[in-house]
Amino acid sequence: MTCTDGLRLLPFRGLRYAPDRVSSLTAVTSPPYDVVVRPDGVRHLETADPYNIVRLILPQAADPAARHRQAADTLRRWREEGVLTPDPEPALYVYEQRSGDVLQRGLIGALRLDGPVLPHEDVIPEVVEDRAALMRAAAANFEPLLLSFRGQGTATGATAVIERTVHRAPLLATTTDDGFAHRLWAVTDPGDLAAIDSDLARRRALIADGHHRWATYHRLYEQQADASSASPWASGLVLLVDTARYPLQVRAIHRVLPHLPPAKALAGLAGAFRVRPLPGELPAALAALAETPGNAFVLSGGPDSFHLLDRPDPELLNRTVRRDRPEAWRQLDATVLHSVLLDAVWQIPDHPSDISYLHHTEAAVEQAARHGGTAVLMRATSEETVRQLAEQGVTMPRKSTSFGPKPATGLILRTLDDDVH
Repeated sequence: MTCTDGLRLLPFRGLRYAPDRVSSLTAVTSPPYDVVVRPDGVRHLETADPYNIVRLILPQAADPAARHRQAADTLRRWREEGVLTPDPEPALYVYEQRSGDVLQRGLIGALRLDGPVLPHEDVIPEVVEDRAALMRAAAANFEPLLLSFRGQGTATGATAVIERTVHRAPLLATTTDDGFAHRLWAVTDPGDLAAIDSDLARRRALIADGHHRWATYHRLYEQQADASSASPWASGLVLLVDTARYPLQVRAIHRVLPHLPPAKALAGLAGAFRVRPLPGELPAALAALAETPGNAFVLSGGPDSFHLLDRPDPELLNRTVRRDRPEAWRQLDATVLHSVLLDAVWQIPDHPSDISYLHHTEAAVEQAARHGGTAVLMRATSEETVRQLAEQGVTMPRKSTSFGPKPATGLILRTLDDDVH
């Protein structure tokens, strides 16, 4: 697919929960699929409401093929029963998330895959294949990716449409368990759609969250026999946010090494890093990590076990970190973690069964304790660093940074069997 000069965000008929068929919108929503990582998290969502979206994004069955068929069957049944109903006409959707001082607004639509979209992380092929099989079986995009672009920082173009629209009554409003209030509006006015299209045609986007789903969209398009630009498979569901107007929050993603006991992890570090035990609990450990200059990590085997790693051996860095990348990439904590600690020192295979990626520090520490393994607690990388590297065509180690707030899953879906552009 040939890349176009700018972004094309296409209207679609959103598929949404019928409010009178579910206990509440809050009870049927979920975090993105890769944030719901623990079985108890899936069970909690499944029991919140029989129609919770987790039954589509993370179906539970004995094998992958059965899971994917189950999701497709569930989606078809919910549509037939009127639990999920399509909006009357194609639209772009203004989406707002608010919690305390955090306010994020953006546009949800079907983004053409041939636009200038910059990835900043590598992907795991097995995850892409699993997501592709699920979306192919269901013929649906269940949850929007989070993409950012840099506008003018003023209420013009697409932003002007957004800020006019939020003064109208929303299609839906709900507050999720994490305290975020969510509102959604449909934009169907031809003049508004033209203003958005004209503005975005001059922009390029950075993938903030959803590299695997973006790669999945491309995989699915390539696999279609009718791979025309008018095909619904030639675009994918995204939330597009102007971060000049609504800056994203940036957090770290932590690693859990379930097969590496803490004692073994620490024993392998002799001479490679300075290692210091940290007294106190998790908040104090994270504060120490934040204040440490240079590359640094916290290792944890549980809620009462924390060690600070810093001052990596310069010779070891020179020997293990690639030299054909910009210096900013070579100095990333994630680069040092993967190149030095995981590959050279601990020799941990880069496989989902050997490395888990968790967004919440408490969950990472708990999971390490449960498995007798080691959690590696990380610091976030700034959006500006991420964007600068992406614009140079340099990808960061996967799961380097978590951008948010992430869109809630379940507020709006996109089906591809009746969505033709």
